[in-house]
Amino acid sequence: MEDNTNDLLKRLAEQSIGTCLAKLSGVSAGAWSLAAASVRKETLQAALKRHPFRSGEAAAVHFSVSGDYPFLSVMLFEPEELECVSKCFLGYAFPGIPGIKLPEEVMLLELGNIVLNSVISAVSNGLKKLLMPAVPKFSQGDALGLALELGALPGQSPAYRVIELSLDIKGGESVSRSTVLCLLPEDLAAELERRAL
Repeated sequence: MEDNTNDLLKRLAEQSIGTCLAKLSGVSAGAWSLAAASVRKETLQAALKRHPFRSGEAAAVHFSVSGDYPFLSVMLFEPEELECVSKCFLGYAFPGIPGIKLPEEVMLLELGNIVLNSVISAVSNGLKKLLMPAVPKFSQGDALGLALELGALPGQSPAYRVIELSLDIKGGESVSRSTVLCLLPEDLAAELERRAL
């Protein structure tokens, strides 16, 4: 049963993100592709720790869906790779001032909104129900800091069905890898499987 649910969730996410990345590749300066996809049962903090956090922190765009079927979506970026992301998305890079500046934050919010909405669409299509996400938010921190900001309570972290997508963003010789996480409560994952039958 669990394997069937995982396979279904992976298939839904791959189809939706594939369409989104093809469109991004067609209209932006970079090439966007899905490097890996997986589904597993784990806590929010465990899911976040899978991202490399090469500089100790990651930039995150996230939003939640509320209502009958609440869940959370997150897209993680490596701060030192933002020049590549910007060139691939906008066609140019921001001035090389240390730290993430407001224009970069706005750029990441827009990109995260596009990508995360494709994952939300996959869930929405699976449920055959319109879902409305909240306004995307920007955060920066390590795995623990982001987990706390995203609502994880120490010692009370439930296990989610986590869809993890690794995306490659390529422009010339530069490559950036971002991580997309969609954290579904178990009852939502079961409902998606039930409606797929």
